[in-house]
Amino acid sequence: MISFAPRSFRSAAPAVLAGMAVLTLSLSACGSAATTDNAANALKGGAATVSNGAAQIAVSVEKVDGEDACVPEFTSAPAGPVTFTIANKDASAVSEVELLSDKRILGERENVIPGLKSVSFTVTLTGGEYQLYCPGASKEYQPFTVTGAAASAAANGVSDLLKQGTDGYAKYVSGQVDSLVLAAAALQAAVDSGDVTASQKAYAEARPFFERIEPVAESFPDLDPALDLRVADVEPGTEWTGFHPLEKDLFEAKAITASSKALAAGIVKNVATLKTLTAELETNASYKPEELANGASGLLEEVQSSKITGEEEAYSKLDLVDFAANIEGSQQAFEYLKPALNEIDATLTKQISGQFETVNTALDGYKDANALGGFKAYTDELKKSDAAKLTALIQSLQAPLAKIAEKVATV
Repeated sequence: MISFAPRSFRSAAPAVLAGMAVLTLSLSACGSAATTDNAANALKGGAATVSNGAAQIAVSVEKVDGEDACVPEFTSAPAGPVTFTIANKDASAVSEVELLSDKRILGERENVIPGLKSVSFTVTLTGGEYQLYCPGASKEYQPFTVTGAAASAAANGVSDLLKQGTDGYAKYVSGQVDSLVLAAAALQAAVDSGDVTASQKAYAEARPFFERIEPVAESFPDLDPALDLRVADVEPGTEWTGFHPLEKDLFEAKAITASSKALAAGIVKNVATLKTLTAELETNASYKPEELANGASGLLEEVQSSKITGEEEAYSKLDLVDFAANIEGSQQAFEYLKPALNEIDATLTKQISGQFETVNTALDGYKDANALGGFKAYTDELKKSDAAKLTALIQSLQAPLAKIAEKVATV
């Protein structure tokens, strides 16, 4: 059993939303990328055929009639394993493809850049309605239907639904860590090259993967501070390692030294350890429903304790990037519990879902496509004008969210 309790040695806790995958994120290279002909004839209906044990869906990301589009070859598949194979011919506005069930990210590939010929993810699906989500496409959400008998709450029982939720969340965490491994390697490569601008960009791209699953990282008391300790929390005589001393080099000093390169190498090493440890948690089915609930609430505490105050990203001013990732990580924990919570307390569940929508809508107002990480820099001016508003927004979500741990623990 793991603990998602906030760390006692620092004023912050967890963190940040859209990395690899969930549910059976076995990355598969099978299937071929969608072609222009497939895209032109797509959405013609019909179910995908099964090959290599999985239904195969080719997704073409390309310009259609002058607009960036995301076009699946089929819009339905039989229940069971489904592999989505993605290619981006020339659509610069679309950089990721996700499969959603309600608000849950079941499978995802990011960095779907123009010229990318083939990446894939595989998920195991039961009958029902899903959505293919391609942010930036002319049509971002597209319905996707899976045919076959869907498991019912009555047949499974609430306890079984909670077990499905924790198993799904475990795969979500593993997917985020897989993406963090790649992002940390890209950060080290940029730092080793001596390119400060490229390193700043790589730093901004790596942070969300860690922040989304920080409640899990916090369960390893030595590893989390080695990766994410802020300078104010460094004990006298203790070496300061991880993201934030590197952040200081890149954004305050704007210089890369031998120490910077050592810090980047240390991040890669510690992230590899995190991958090993989280894989063990998944294998051993160590996640508990109440821990997911506490982690979801703890992420909001992290937002209020360090993101809104501007303490987390003191040098880069990327606090809103972390803020958004905290919210996404919190929502994913909630979404994996949601099927059971609908059986336990449908009214509360609906209230929380509505509050997440409100928070996410408000966050959209801070997006900036030209800024590092896709959000406005959290300057002193922005903090002064908006901190109180953001605090009230988070509190209105945290209040009902804090009630769910007890509810799932007593099932």
